[in-house]
Amino acid sequence: MDLREKITEIAQSELTDDSQFIVDVVASSKPGGRKVVVIVDGDTGVTIDDITNLSRAISAALDEQPVMDDAYTLEVGTPGLDQPLKMKRQYYKNIGRELKVHTTDKKIIQGLLTEVSEERIVLDIKEGKKKETKLTEIPFGHIEKALVMVSFK
Repeated sequence: MDLREKITEIAQSELTDDSQFIVDVVASSKPGGRKVVVIVDGDTGVTIDDITNLSRAISAALDEQPVMDDAYTLEVGTPGLDQPLKMKRQYYKNIGRELKVHTTDKKIIQGLLTEVSEERIVLDIKEGKKKETKLTEIPFGHIEKALVMVSFK
Protein backbone atom coordinates (compact mmCIF):
# COMPACT_ATOMS: atom_id res chain seq x y z
CA MET A 1 0.00 0.00 0.00
CA ASP A 2 1.47 3.35 -1.03
CA LEU A 3 1.50 6.52 1.07
CA ARG A 4 -1.54 8.05 -0.60
CA GLU A 5 -3.63 4.91 -0.05
CA LYS A 6 -2.56 4.68 3.59
CA ILE A 7 -3.44 8.32 4.27
CA THR A 8 -6.79 7.88 2.49
CA GLU A 9 -7.52 4.87 4.69
CA ILE A 10 -6.63 6.82 7.85
CA ALA A 11 -8.67 9.86 6.78
CA GLN A 12 -11.73 7.75 5.91
CA SER A 13 -11.53 5.93 9.26
CA GLU A 14 -11.48 9.27 11.11
CA LEU A 15 -14.73 10.53 9.57
CA THR A 16 -17.49 10.50 12.18
CA ASP A 17 -20.40 11.34 9.85
CA ASP A 18 -21.52 8.64 7.37
CA SER A 19 -22.68 11.33 4.94
CA GLN A 20 -19.08 12.56 4.56
CA PHE A 21 -16.43 11.00 2.34
CA ILE A 22 -12.85 11.50 1.21
CA VAL A 23 -12.68 12.80 -2.37
CA ASP A 24 -8.92 12.90 -2.83
CA VAL A 25 -5.58 12.76 -1.05
CA VAL A 26 -2.46 14.32 -2.51
CA ALA A 27 0.92 13.67 -0.91
CA SER A 28 3.82 15.55 -2.44
CA SER A 29 7.44 16.07 -1.51
CA LYS A 30 9.02 19.47 -1.28
CA PRO A 31 12.22 20.81 0.22
CA GLY A 32 11.87 20.72 4.00
CA GLY A 33 9.22 18.00 4.12
CA ARG A 34 6.07 16.60 2.64
CA LYS A 35 2.75 18.27 1.99
CA VAL A 36 -0.41 16.22 2.49
CA VAL A 37 -3.72 17.58 1.20
CA VAL A 38 -6.96 15.79 2.12
CA ILE A 39 -10.14 16.82 0.29
CA VAL A 40 -13.39 15.90 2.04
CA ASP A 41 -16.99 16.36 0.92
CA GLY A 42 -20.39 15.41 2.24
CA ASP A 43 -23.82 14.55 0.91
CA THR A 44 -25.20 17.47 2.91
CA GLY A 45 -22.04 19.56 3.05
CA VAL A 46 -19.10 19.90 5.42
CA THR A 47 -18.72 22.54 8.14
CA ILE A 48 -15.55 24.28 9.26
CA ASP A 49 -15.86 22.38 12.56
CA ASP A 50 -15.96 19.09 10.63
CA ILE A 51 -12.76 20.07 8.80
CA THR A 52 -11.03 21.17 12.01
CA ASN A 53 -11.94 17.95 13.83
CA LEU A 54 -10.89 15.79 10.89
CA SER A 55 -7.59 17.65 10.56
CA ARG A 56 -6.78 17.07 14.23
CA ALA A 57 -7.77 13.39 14.05
CA ILE A 58 -5.70 12.73 10.91
CA SER A 59 -2.71 14.57 12.36
CA ALA A 60 -2.87 12.52 15.57
CA ALA A 61 -3.20 9.26 13.61
CA LEU A 62 -0.26 10.16 11.36
CA ASP A 63 1.86 10.99 14.41
CA GLU A 64 0.98 7.66 16.08
CA GLN A 65 1.53 5.43 13.06
CA PRO A 66 4.85 5.12 11.22
CA VAL A 67 3.38 6.47 7.98
CA MET A 68 5.44 9.63 7.57
CA ASP A 69 9.22 9.50 8.01
CA ASP A 70 9.91 13.21 7.88
CA ALA A 71 8.17 16.48 8.66
CA TYR A 72 4.92 17.16 6.85
CA THR A 73 2.32 19.87 6.43
CA LEU A 74 -1.31 18.74 6.55
CA GLU A 75 -4.11 20.61 4.80
CA VAL A 76 -7.73 19.45 5.06
CA GLY A 77 -10.43 21.17 3.01
CA THR A 78 -13.37 20.81 0.67
CA PRO A 79 -13.26 20.72 -3.13
CA GLY A 80 -12.87 24.17 -4.63
CA LEU A 81 -14.94 25.56 -7.46
CA ASP A 82 -12.22 24.63 -9.91
CA GLN A 83 -12.14 20.99 -8.79
CA PRO A 84 -13.90 18.50 -11.08
CA LEU A 85 -16.40 16.04 -9.65
CA LYS A 86 -14.59 12.78 -8.96
CA MET A 87 -17.15 10.55 -7.28
CA LYS A 88 -20.72 9.58 -8.16
CA ARG A 89 -21.79 10.79 -4.71
CA GLN A 90 -20.79 14.29 -5.73
CA TYR A 91 -23.11 14.15 -8.76
CA TYR A 92 -26.10 13.24 -6.58
CA LYS A 93 -25.29 16.17 -4.31
CA ASN A 94 -25.29 18.56 -7.27
CA ILE A 95 -28.64 17.64 -8.84
CA GLY A 96 -30.31 20.91 -9.80
CA ARG A 97 -27.04 22.72 -10.51
CA GLU A 98 -25.45 23.65 -13.82
CA LEU A 99 -22.59 21.39 -14.97
CA LYS A 100 -20.00 21.72 -17.71
CA VAL A 101 -19.06 18.23 -18.85
CA HIS A 102 -16.00 17.44 -20.96
CA THR A 103 -16.54 14.10 -22.68
CA THR A 104 -13.99 11.56 -23.83
CA ASP A 105 -14.81 12.43 -27.46
CA LYS A 106 -13.70 16.04 -26.75
CA LYS A 107 -17.19 17.58 -26.64
CA ILE A 108 -18.18 20.12 -24.00
CA ILE A 109 -21.79 19.89 -22.86
CA GLN A 110 -23.31 22.35 -20.42
CA GLY A 111 -26.69 21.97 -18.80
CA LEU A 112 -28.72 21.51 -15.65
CA LEU A 113 -28.06 18.20 -13.89
CA THR A 114 -31.51 16.63 -13.52
CA GLU A 115 -30.83 12.95 -12.87
CA VAL A 116 -28.07 10.61 -11.73
CA SER A 117 -27.99 6.81 -11.80
CA GLU A 118 -25.22 4.27 -11.32
CA GLU A 119 -24.51 4.29 -15.07
CA ARG A 120 -25.16 7.85 -16.26
CA ILE A 121 -26.15 11.44 -15.69
CA VAL A 122 -28.89 13.43 -17.43
CA LEU A 123 -28.45 17.09 -18.33
CA ASP A 124 -31.25 19.47 -19.33
CA ILE A 125 -29.70 21.56 -22.10
CA LYS A 126 -31.18 24.81 -23.45
CA GLU A 127 -30.71 25.05 -27.22
CA GLY A 128 -31.47 27.53 -29.95
CA LYS A 129 -32.93 31.01 -29.89
CA LYS A 130 -36.11 29.81 -28.23
CA LYS A 131 -34.07 28.06 -25.53
CA GLU A 132 -35.83 24.75 -26.12
CA THR A 133 -34.86 22.10 -23.59
CA LYS A 134 -33.31 18.81 -24.57
CA LEU A 135 -32.46 16.02 -22.15
CA THR A 136 -29.04 14.52 -22.82
CA GLU A 137 -27.80 11.32 -21.21
CA ILE A 138 -24.06 10.95 -20.63
CA PRO A 139 -22.67 7.61 -19.39
CA PHE A 140 -20.06 7.94 -16.62
CA GLY A 141 -17.58 6.14 -18.88
CA HIS A 142 -17.79 9.02 -21.35
CA ILE A 143 -17.13 11.76 -18.79
CA GLU A 144 -13.56 13.02 -18.81
CA LYS A 145 -14.21 15.94 -16.46
CA ALA A 146 -17.30 17.59 -14.96
CA LEU A 147 -17.32 20.99 -13.28
CA VAL A 148 -20.10 22.66 -11.30
CA MET A 149 -20.81 26.08 -12.77
CA VAL A 150 -21.35 28.90 -10.30
CA SER A 151 -24.29 31.22 -10.83
CA PHE A 152 -24.23 34.70 -9.33
CA LYS A 153 -27.91 35.41 -10.06
